[in-house]
Amino acid sequence: MLKDGSYTAWYKTPLDQGTGIVHVPDGQIWGCDSLMTYHGFCKVDGDRFTATVSTKRHTDGRATVFGVDDELTLEIEGSCPGKVATYTATAVQVPGMILQGTLIRTEQQPPAPERTGQAASFNPDKLPKLPKRSR
Repeated sequence: MLKDGSYTAWYKTPLDQGTGIVHVPDGQIWGCDSLMTYHGFCKVDGDRFTATVSTKRHTDGRATVFGVDDELTLEIEGSCPGKVATYTATAVQVPGMILQGTLIRTEQQPPAPERTGQAASFNPDKLPKLPKRSR
């Protein structure tokens, strides 16, 4: 099941590949990569999910993985039986080209334990001494 949370995204088309970050909160989906931001809505049904995502360029430069620089509308279908989801997507603006992708759920790190005592103060006199050399 595609759970609410953050995911690392990897995707490819026959033209190129890329990586990004995706967030899935409460039926929404949004994220970004080095060229584009994306946002939209997703629907989860058991292990299957669908989404409609709009993309918008935030950085000039190379073409997107679809080979165009325009804003895109992606139709996504996928499955997520655990922490890893696989999906395919098509762009309305580029008929016939299929994007294949993987989402890997990012686990939150537990907070670092609080220090209970004071750190020892630095005393350079306690450092090891080098042997004396004759000149």
